[in-house]
Amino acid sequence: MRGEDVFQESLFTTVQLESFVPADHPLRPITVLLDEAMKNLNWLLGSIYADTGRESIPPERLIRAQLLQVLYSIRSERQLVEQINYNLLYRWFVGLTIDDTVLNHSTFSINRDRLLENDVITELFEEVVGLARKQKLLSEEHFSVDGTLIQAWASQKSYCRKDDDSEPPAGGGRNSETNFHGEKRSNDTHESKTDGDARLAKKGPGKEAKLSLMGHTVMENRSGLIVKAVASHATGTAEREVAASLLAELPGTKKRTVGADKNYDTAGFVADCRSMKITPHVARNDNRRGGSAIDGRTSRHTGYKVSQRSRKRVEEPFGWGKSVGLIRQMKVRGLSKVNSVFMLTMIGWNLTRMRALQG
Repeated sequence: MRGEDVFQESLFTTVQLESFVPADHPLRPITVLLDEAMKNLNWLLGSIYADTGRESIPPERLIRAQLLQVLYSIRSERQLVEQINYNLLYRWFVGLTIDDTVLNHSTFSINRDRLLENDVITELFEEVVGLARKQKLLSEEHFSVDGTLIQAWASQKSYCRKDDDSEPPAGGGRNSETNFHGEKRSNDTHESKTDGDARLAKKGPGKEAKLSLMGHTVMENRSGLIVKAVASHATGTAEREVAASLLAELPGTKKRTVGADKNYDTAGFVADCRSMKITPHVARNDNRRGGSAIDGRTSRHTGYKVSQRSRKRVEEPFGWGKSVGLIRQMKVRGLSKVNSVFMLTMIGWNLTRMRALQG
């Protein structure tokens, strides 16, 4: 007997969102890890909200929603809220029931900025790394460092002389035609009027210069997990200076090595590593004026070759973050917010990687 195509919703239902999520779905172990990491953030989350007044969106839900953006390449809050509204998997992950109302995107953005402007994401990153250490996924001996340019949310037309307070050309508005040909511009004399923390930078000789910031990471070689991450201004020396400061924060007393590419082959960085009792397994740049800062006593050992093979993996989180995550081009302005988005992306990488390591 043919059934009739009649749609009639039940007045009552006992179906739970949990039943729609497969037992082997990759978000399940990530949810467990994330909830475990957030348990120790109650003191911080409580400090950024008033004791009285109207209840806000639970910050834990905001964090989960932001992580969804990273894991599923959702580029805007408007799209995120829309998808949470009809996607049962997203509702379950965020912590909403099937009857809960999803807030509009502007309210979500305002509440999100409260988390980005505080140290919530930074503290969550440390909790995730601490959880990996507790599960014995990290060693204390072998690391790699690297940095990557992150395109700022600012146009080239916003890059003007620091002493230029003139208005945009008449009739041109914000997107007026501007000819930069033949004009010498540098970070010493110019700045972005849109994002004051953005700097003009390029990936290498012959590459296009763009307004950028820079993300830095320290990776533990055996697990591929990021143990330190931070964003900075994109200066010519930021890679080495920030890497040295991050390495100084590493815990433990065991002998350590650090792998890095040729950009780190400078006398200053090598000396900084040795002063911290870290053996610098840096790729030799023999074309550098004065020769490589890495001598044969370091490069002849088998461990040096192993570090050079392992350190190439440090670029994987950057590639993942730019193709899947949110760091190909920023949607926020200011170093503080960019740092939070960068660290949130690295949290997404670590949680995904920890799920894989757990099998």
